[in-house]
Amino acid sequence: MERMVGTSSRGLRAPIIREGDDLAQIVVDTLLKASEAEGFPIEDRDVLSVTEAVVARAAGNYASKEQIAKDVRAKFGSGTVGLIFPILSRNRFAICLRGIARGVDKMVLMLSYPSDEVGNHLVDPDLVEEKDVDPYRDVLTQERFEALFGKSRHTFTGMDYINYYKELVEEEGCEVEIILANDPRAILQYTSKVLCCDIHQRERSKRWLKKAGAELVLGLDDILTAPVDGSGYNEEYGLLGSNKATEDTVKLFPRDCEAFALKVQAMVKQATGKTIEVMVYGDGAFKDPVGKIWELADPVVSPGHTPGLEGRPNEVKIKYLADNDFAGLSGDALKEAISEYIRKKEADLGSSMVAQGTTPRRLTDLIGSLSDLTSGSGDKGTPFIYIKGYFDNYTMK
Repeated sequence: MERMVGTSSRGLRAPIIREGDDLAQIVVDTLLKASEAEGFPIEDRDVLSVTEAVVARAAGNYASKEQIAKDVRAKFGSGTVGLIFPILSRNRFAICLRGIARGVDKMVLMLSYPSDEVGNHLVDPDLVEEKDVDPYRDVLTQERFEALFGKSRHTFTGMDYINYYKELVEEEGCEVEIILANDPRAILQYTSKVLCCDIHQRERSKRWLKKAGAELVLGLDDILTAPVDGSGYNEEYGLLGSNKATEDTVKLFPRDCEAFALKVQAMVKQATGKTIEVMVYGDGAFKDPVGKIWELADPVVSPGHTPGLEGRPNEVKIKYLADNDFAGLSGDALKEAISEYIRKKEADLGSSMVAQGTTPRRLTDLIGSLSDLTSGSGDKGTPFIYIKGYFDNYTMK
């Protein structure tokens, strides 16, 4: 019988992962039990995704706000520090902000507007235009911002992040001044020591500030790159990708993810004889059409994966072939013509017209987004995702 299912994505229910657990063994055991219970085979080139949260938790990659403060103090010394372009998130940044505030004498907190880097809005862009404010040039004090636009309210949560962040800093005993601007160099009117908190544009922000004569420029990826008083750390990303764990600690982005992926791949091979692909994933790379929030608050979608997940899809657009090359065919003749075209397609379609409209993104970003949407971020209890048929095409039986 002809196969009627292409790609399928399953969330695998797992035990609650604790620090010190043998996560690789738990992942493999969960997959084998799920395969038996649900009746799906484990086959070559299936994909097993593991959320970064459980990788970091099992490894105990945590840090307290006191440890963050100590590292910030060691790297910035005394005086005023400018903190620019943090995202607006209680989960992603609030505890980091508390720790940073503990480590500085005074903070000038510069927020981007009308939204942060990942699309959390402080104000409606249409209102900014209505008030004849140029967000590319105008630097606003908190008082001026609120006089123009009123108190800020987040689209979904209703949070007033300007005053929430101000209160967090003050609660840590740090004096704070808030401004709103989009040119990183605006902070140099207040201080020459700057901590860049943006994620995807951080290298540009650092470069502009250094060229403009800043005395000291670091990013979140420069904080906790090594242990501080026994803390966790991430040598590549520092505080980037961290999440709130408790009211005093954050879980850092996981380390050694490629080694973990390779270990799980080898264990599945030993147990089943099949070579699957394995990846660790965090946020997906997609955007909410209502709130305009770009999901990707992690520095990358996948911090580690097996080599078979390198590269991008090499696919032809079936509807293009049907409407152009084989417009005169239908039924079985059309199906066979398209199947034959797919079987003989070039190894690298590049910018070919027949590939237009396919998704020219990295496999890890696509599969990570699928995994993130499948697992969710709440109480589904499925931190492992098993994907079948992702590398199939129309010709495969």
